[in-house]
Amino acid sequence: MSTEVKVPALPESVSEATVVTWHKQPGEAVERDENLVDLETDKVVLEVPAPEDGVLGEILKPEGETVTAGEVVAVLGEGTGGAAAGAPAEEKPAAAPEPADEAPAASAPAAAAGEAPALSPAVRSLVEENDLDPRTITPTGRNGRILKEDVLRALREGDSGAAAPAPAAAPAPSSEPAPAAPAAAPAASTPAPAASLPTGDREERRVPMTRLRQRIAERLVQAQQTAAMLTTFNEVNMQPVMDLRARHKDAFVKTHDTKLGFMSFFVKAAVEALKRFPSVNASIDGTDILYHGYYDIGIAVSTERGLMVPVLRDADQLSFAEIEATIADFGQRAQAGKIEIEELTGGTFTITNGGIFGSLVSTPILNPPQSGIMGMHKIQERPMAENGQVVVRPMMYLAHSYDHRIIDGKEAVQFLVTIKDMLEDPARLLLEV
Repeated sequence: MSTEVKVPALPESVSEATVVTWHKQPGEAVERDENLVDLETDKVVLEVPAPEDGVLGEILKPEGETVTAGEVVAVLGEGTGGAAAGAPAEEKPAAAPEPADEAPAASAPAAAAGEAPALSPAVRSLVEENDLDPRTITPTGRNGRILKEDVLRALREGDSGAAAPAPAAAPAPSSEPAPAAPAAAPAASTPAPAASLPTGDREERRVPMTRLRQRIAERLVQAQQTAAMLTTFNEVNMQPVMDLRARHKDAFVKTHDTKLGFMSFFVKAAVEALKRFPSVNASIDGTDILYHGYYDIGIAVSTERGLMVPVLRDADQLSFAEIEATIADFGQRAQAGKIEIEELTGGTFTITNGGIFGSLVSTPILNPPQSGIMGMHKIQERPMAENGQVVVRPMMYLAHSYDHRIIDGKEAVQFLVTIKDMLEDPARLLLEV
């Protein structure tokens, strides 16, 4: 008896997803609720768990395929592994299991002469596209499994028709960003780089955009096309915050079990400034201005998949410790692809920190439908004039991009000055003055 593995209900406003990674291969045993496959939407990565114990029999949707809610992606059969139970009789050898006692060593040929090795859907697709004989490809995966990198190496070395030599060191990846794939280009089986054709020293790679990257591109263009966006700048002396943090960081960790960083100060300062300038916390809805009576602060988090902006709900009601702990949790779960869709929706204002990457100054782009975003930057010691004397201070440039349709220049400048004043005298954050 077989069991269908279906795509779960997708988040609201999401109509389809892409199969990113299969964590099990046909013939492998699975346990109930074990993650079988990752699906990528334009907002988050969803895990599809096994509905029951069994053996993965057939993968119906390989990596790179587009799927919709309720669609069957695989079939589970009964058993404990070693045979693709429930798999149809006409299943290709590539989908057959690998008996443990026949698995070759990683440095040996993929399979004995005349015997086709088992391949993952992504690898099988690449082998078939390039008309390769998998028996001549040297495997480097566990239990002698052929990896996608092995196929790419075979293409580069031209060893697809003869016995494969020992694995060669992989070339260093190109430092240049890969060009985006045109709409008519076939979808790759995985977000990893597609096969590179041997073109001497002028190698080019075609890499399809992930759904998240496509969504980011759409929203950035939307922001520039629909908002009258301007940016105002200021600089803040970070010495008072750094001194306060240095005095209390050890006690803070001991008391709250979380580190005291800079973000909590900026969130607190931003909330106070938003209270004084409500138009920065507002948004446009048709011909109306929607003023928000709450302060949901988006915190931009960089991941390998792209930028995510999880939201600190009711930031005005959170303590310094709660803000720091929540942001740390956002960062960890964003890297692991565990951010929930509800955590990415809403938000009335956004803070992004390019300083962690070394950015000295930038003009952040609005996160629609929000009307304001603040950019933090690198702290750099600079000579400053104070009371007729030149002193060296740790300075940070701040940028405030805003929608000029509802925020006047005076409000935008004063908003940023308020944040500067709060940070240069952090006691005001506690006294709310």
